Amino acid sequence: MSETVLYNVDSRGVATLTLNRPDVHNAFDDAIINALIEKLELAANDNAVRVLVLRSEGKNFSAGADLNWMRRMAQNSHQENLEDARGLAKLMELLNFLPKPTIALVQGAAFGGAVGLAACCDMVIATEASKFCLSEVRIGLIPAVISPYVNQAIGERQSRRYMLTAEAFSSAQAQQWGLVHELVADNDDLDGAKEELVAKLLGNSPQGIGAAKALIFAVSQKPITNEVIEDTAQRIADIRVSEEGQEGLSSFLNKRKPNWIQD
Repeated sequence: MSETVLYNVDSRGVATLTLNRPDVHNAFDDAIINALIEKLELAANDNAVRVLVLRSEGKNFSAGADLNWMRRMAQNSHQENLEDARGLAKLMELLNFLPKPTIALVQGAAFGGAVGLAACCDMVIATEASKFCLSEVRIGLIPAVISPYVNQAIGERQSRRYMLTAEAFSSAQAQQWGLVHELVADNDDLDGAKEELVAKLLGNSPQGIGAAKALIFAVSQKPITNEVIEDTAQRIADIRVSEEGQEGLSSFLNKRKPNWIQD
């Protein structure tokens, strides 16, 4: 039996996390959620990993929750359902706050929780034919644990329509609202677009990228108070005197490549 979640890291430090259940449109259950959590924790704690790519095998990115899993959970107690939901919530939190840049490659359908996976990634590349759908209310459920991330990605106004109607929306709409950053013609173009982003990311300071990502979360949707202003001043002072900050400034002033760029 083949592995349902694949993980590998190449010589550049690019980790690829792949959903590998194309026969069921990469639907996920509790076992796959736990496997994804395990791999994300590996990536987060591996200094050699500089970028993480999330993708899937087959025609569709993911159909969301597995039907057999949902059927099983419907028979469980409230406490068991709460514990199960916390597992999915942990996955979304880990992916969203991973201290490495993340890129999602979306082909075909991304339904239900799969929209959450895309929303939790820093960058999303999708094909022009891709479709997204927050389909939970069709079966009497709600997109609960993914809602904070989806709301931030597409905005409350779009959520108030598409979480309630469960209408599918196109990749062009997803790009217009901010969920998707780049569209490509078809599946064969995903890797080329991904490599362009990877090249840009690998040219930047790993510490700088991690600190910039933390900075975004620190200031996002917060009023500009004295505390926020002081925090941002502390952050730039800290990174200026850090080893990597010094290396970056030195390489710029001396017109040489910084040591994080591989020849």
